[in-house]
Amino acid sequence: MKILDWYILKRYLGTFFTMILLFIPIGIIVDLSEKIDNILEHEVPFPAVVAYYLDFTIYFANLLFPLFVFLSVIWFTSKLANKTEIIAFLSSGVSFWRFLRPYMIGAVLICIGALAMGLFLAPKASQGFNEFKYSYLKKGKKIKATRNVYRQLSDSIFLYANDFKPLKKSANNFTLEYFNGNTLVTKIAARKIVFNEKDTTYTLTDFVKRRVLENEDIIESTRKKDTVLPFNIDEFTPVSYVAETLNYVELSKFIEKESKRGSSDINRYKVVAYKRWSIPISAFILTVIGVAVSSMKRRGGMGVNLAIGISLAFIFIFFDKVLGTMAKQSDFPPVLAVWFPNIAFGLLAIYLLYNAKR
Repeated sequence: MKILDWYILKRYLGTFFTMILLFIPIGIIVDLSEKIDNILEHEVPFPAVVAYYLDFTIYFANLLFPLFVFLSVIWFTSKLANKTEIIAFLSSGVSFWRFLRPYMIGAVLICIGALAMGLFLAPKASQGFNEFKYSYLKKGKKIKATRNVYRQLSDSIFLYANDFKPLKKSANNFTLEYFNGNTLVTKIAARKIVFNEKDTTYTLTDFVKRRVLENEDIIESTRKKDTVLPFNIDEFTPVSYVAETLNYVELSKFIEKESKRGSSDINRYKVVAYKRWSIPISAFILTVIGVAVSSMKRRGGMGVNLAIGISLAFIFIFFDKVLGTMAKQSDFPPVLAVWFPNIAFGLLAIYLLYNAKR
């Protein structure tokens, strides 16, 4: 039976990597055709373009990994079925579960590789991918201001600001409060706050500082004041893609810190963290569905199997994207949003596998 295992395993892995090698160049060409005008307009250095497309390759492969797995299984299993090789295997006394074993071994190998990529390699590629876009392609474009920012810097320090502008590193209606337990100790307020990169200080316009004492309040006010504050402007409100650029250890610490600070984007970060595990697990589920759908010889041949497989793949991607967006923009539980497609398609895999076995 080792011959059968090696035969199927080599076909599985070979088709999977062939799919990647075929689709990634197509993705690069399509992406380059869209960005070539901007690249020439901004005179982007050639080494930066090469580094970007190396990052793009990893980013693209990690993003579409489940689809590559699914199409690979359907493609080569349909070819086995059309040549009646599967019938020959099963007629020789091999059980359907035994026939499925090399598929599961292949799924484990791909899952381990995808897990390593998602936890450590893809975040670095994502950072380079996004930094290239914002450094060169979106240079000079207006970035939308964040309307309301509320942050808990520590157990006793809180801040609030309105209309935070990342490019100008400024915000309006700024408030910084220091507490001792539940008692307000000091409150700093300003109509406008601007970060000075040269000396890492802040300029506060219409500055008011109030110190709450036991019997009286001490109020200090001035038109403008340069001072040092206990936070970094980049932590004021992280860029939207920050979670994608952190490896799993860094992301776990980041989520813990943002939870304590009361970040409004905490669900967005949790969705990214949960997907680091759910996407590799989907390799098993999609492999089983692919085998169950394509192991039967159909009158329409491989085209029918591919049509069914592609339809199921797009339904999987639809649920993944829609529920992920709901979790990021509402109170929908991120863990349910991320794992629901795997759970639903896992049940579908069991049903299809049972019928395929029969």
